[in-house]
Amino acid sequence: MKIRIRRYHAMRKPSTVVQEWEIPDGLTLLEALAWIKEKKDPTLTFRSGCRSSVCGSCSVRVNGKERLACGYKPKEGDLVEPIRFAPILKDLMVDQKAAFDTLKRAKTWLESFRSDAVVTPKEEKRTELQSDCILCHSCYSACPVYESDAQFLGPFALTRDWRYIADPREGEPMGKIEAIQAKGVWDCTLCGECTAVCPQGIDPKSDILMLRTKSVQSGYNDPNMEQFGSFGLDF
Repeated sequence: MKIRIRRYHAMRKPSTVVQEWEIPDGLTLLEALAWIKEKKDPTLTFRSGCRSSVCGSCSVRVNGKERLACGYKPKEGDLVEPIRFAPILKDLMVDQKAAFDTLKRAKTWLESFRSDAVVTPKEEKRTELQSDCILCHSCYSACPVYESDAQFLGPFALTRDWRYIADPREGEPMGKIEAIQAKGVWDCTLCGECTAVCPQGIDPKSDILMLRTKSVQSGYNDPNMEQFGSFGLDF
């Protein structure tokens, strides 16, 4: 079986090249990458961690779709590339700092802990799935908004924001709601690409819709709709 890997090195000319490798059958993509590195080319660079689809470190794109390399079985002719919208460090390894910084901007933690709050099994269940996010960057790589706006908070920051806004132990959720108004909850196109690629089955699109509802209940409005409304009145 043969697969292709798009490789990148800033000092190489050209900096990007697609190489084809013949690999043994029956391997996961991560095992195939490790086999190539051990047997064929020790300079091949990629990131991995748990090897069991828990840490999210090995996220790549295969034929234009985001995958976890440790859980994907290669097919003949597959094209493996690094995830999008992150600076490529070398080959399939990218710098994810910008995406992780969105978690700070969205305030995705308990800011004001209510010691008297009681979390019922029903309330715990409501955000159980969102808590399973492994920060693999797949949803960011699939998000079309990043093609035009690198400052967009993005899917995993917004879905984590909902996880804490819905948490009854959060005493001051308004700070989180305010943090997602600019470059956040209203900028999403609701295309659902993030939901389609999440390896954990999380639905950021649904979480963003709930955040919009919560925003309106808190006195915020879609700025795009306000512009349309003003246009209508002027007309």
